Amino acid sequence: GIRAVLLFGIPSEKDEKASGAYAKDGVIQQVIRAMKKACPEMVIITDLCACEYTSHGHCGHVGECLDGPGLLNDESLEMMQEIAVSQAEAGADIVAPSCMLDGMVCAIREALDKNGHHEVLVMSYSSKFASSLYGPFREAADSGFSFGDRTGYQAPASNRLEAFRESELDAAEGADILMVKPAGWFGDIITDIKQIGLPVAAYQVSGEYSMIKAAAEKGWLDERQVVMESLLSLKRAGADLLITYFAEDVCRWLDE
Repeated sequence: GIRAVLLFGIPSEKDEKASGAYAKDGVIQQVIRAMKKACPEMVIITDLCACEYTSHGHCGHVGECLDGPGLLNDESLEMMQEIAVSQAEAGADIVAPSCMLDGMVCAIREALDKNGHHEVLVMSYSSKFASSLYGPFREAADSGFSFGDRTGYQAPASNRLEAFRESELDAAEGADILMVKPAGWFGDIITDIKQIGLPVAAYQVSGEYSMIKAAAEKGWLDERQVVMESLLSLKRAGADLLITYFAEDVCRWLDE
């Protein structure tokens, strides 16, 4: 019963320019084409970022900033445009920029339209927090940063108004879907952003998944009940789409 998937790519080699992210024969581009051939009705969403592809682990081009090495916003926007067009050409239905760059939605929408991909939607990671809950994913994808951190371009967990304004700006730039990530500890943000008027996705991230799995393995809680309760809470907060590693389990439980 799963009708949509969100794809992340792990290249065989990484470099400073994230060249594997926009290569015609890149891992994601190959997978999109294969999936469209095997299951054409599946909605394919692609994570649009560079952190999995760069040797330094940051979400774009890095260079010298006022306080030392850091992410270069405008130069990185050009990279995101190139990645977006590459993914759309391979057959992606929705691109999901997760880099939290200023102006990313406008730049991506412009590049997609310029290259004839008017039908491809943009699902923006519009309120993505600098969270400690991404650890298991970063370990699996080997996408941890080699210097600094991502607090300069991800939202602070303490600032509710900034999170809303980030989503409001992305909506104004042409986003089709907004996102809150992580989801479980930010139900108030989901409710806030729902007022903007666009569909809202809630991303239950790797740390949330891992905590439930680990506690269930210890026998401390009932995995099925806790998973369903966690996802129901996100729907109650206002989420229209749920992104979760439990998707296959939930579909099976609902069938039962």
